[in-house]
Amino acid sequence: MPLKASDDVNLRDRLQTGLEQLGLSFDDHQVSQLLRYIALLEQWNVAYNLTAVKDPQEMIDLHILDSLAVAKYLHAENILDVGSGAGLPGIPLAIMLPTKFFTLIDSNGKKTRFLFHARSTLGLRNCIEVHQRVEEYSCSQRFDVVISRAFSGLAAMVKNCRHLLRDNGLFFAMKGKLPVDELDQLPSGYDVLQIEKLLVPGLLADRHLLQIAPSKQ
Repeated sequence: MPLKASDDVNLRDRLQTGLEQLGLSFDDHQVSQLLRYIALLEQWNVAYNLTAVKDPQEMIDLHILDSLAVAKYLHAENILDVGSGAGLPGIPLAIMLPTKFFTLIDSNGKKTRFLFHARSTLGLRNCIEVHQRVEEYSCSQRFDVVISRAFSGLAAMVKNCRHLLRDNGLFFAMKGKLPVDELDQLPSGYDVLQIEKLLVPGLLADRHLLQIAPSKQ
């Protein structure tokens, strides 16, 4: 039977320490939601293979804190999480940024079923899941930010998601090592506005956030 992450004192301490190191404000309810989310990942991972990370302590660093490392840069209100998979980074961000709204899109039906269960169980009213290929998705209101943690290369991201970004919107690409080759392949008509080196508590590996915008005419 999977460990009940929400009841594990060591996990709670590890998570709270990481949130403090990221400079994030939080309350006990948010911490409990994040731990409950980890417990759901453990439970559903057995049948749905949502993530290769099995250890809940590793999930704290590799999934939760890694996702939340971009929170302080996310000033927009309406955000699309592309290729959300198990809800990363969308669900941790929705928990920690309750005034913002997140749409989590993925083409895998098993994963979007998990997303529905997770947001329902956690009582999240500021996110919704969409089961669709992003290039086929249309909506009445375009997004302030399109964010991706593991969706595709930069060229594919801007090509497949451009129709969903509002005027003056931003692409947020979360990467490991600085993707020099991907930057070289970025098509004309886009500007890299900012590259941030992210420091994730518990991780020694490189992490970067790239902010990209369509060029102004």
